[in-house]
Amino acid sequence: MNALASTMQRKDFELYPAIDVRDGRVVRLHQGDYGRETRYAPTPLELASQYADSGASWLHLVDLDAAREGGYTLRPFVRELVATTGLNVQTGGGVRSEDDVALILDAGAQRVVVGSLAVREPDRVLRWIERFGAERITVALDARQDDSGTWRLPTAGWTQDSGVELESLVRRFADGGLKHLLCTDIARDGMLAGPNLSLYRHLSTLAPALRMQASGGVRDIDDIEGARDAGCAGAVLGKALIEGRFALNDALQRARSC
Repeated sequence: MNALASTMQRKDFELYPAIDVRDGRVVRLHQGDYGRETRYAPTPLELASQYADSGASWLHLVDLDAAREGGYTLRPFVRELVATTGLNVQTGGGVRSEDDVALILDAGAQRVVVGSLAVREPDRVLRWIERFGAERITVALDARQDDSGTWRLPTAGWTQDSGVELESLVRRFADGGLKHLLCTDIARDGMLAGPNLSLYRHLSTLAPALRMQASGGVRDIDDIEGARDAGCAGAVLGKALIEGRFALNDALQRARSC
């Protein structure tokens, strides 16, 4: 076992089953394309309850309607979800203002996920971290590697080049007190191709104090172990989990026994 993996084994490793909500339904988008949507039968609350019954402590909840249009819409659902399941919730989608953050936290969420705004206006998000505390904000960065090997951060549904490089922004947030970073390799999202472990090893070396969540590509329980050994403090479980490629209770047992 390398030194990085040994270090991570001394930290808690958390699994975040994910629920993406659009028009009140559980859905998955193919590569973020709103025109290529798969719907699933359980209601969001039914699915969250199933995850809680399987032993989950956390839920990663995405408001896809708000992610597209702005204005987070799931606050009433967050209240119901927390009261019904007892899950800790990290949630985002369309978070644009300090008031958005305050209202989502007031609804019972433990953490607010900030994505595109963190790329466009990092200083603003750093002020939120200072106001609400590092435990209350998760910065989510969706990255794509260009032909030169540089990791860049597209915005607007991955269609616009922000001109921002992943490494420089990660350093900026780490220096500014960020604790929780969720990073997605766009090319792996929803593709069941395995997480980009080399990217996570690199980021863990770049900013070892960050508690990084792997997102995109997890296929099986071995991928979860791989993310942990690559330096991550958690993994978001999306398509593979909802389609039954592995059981959540088995994944939780493996993650907690490592």
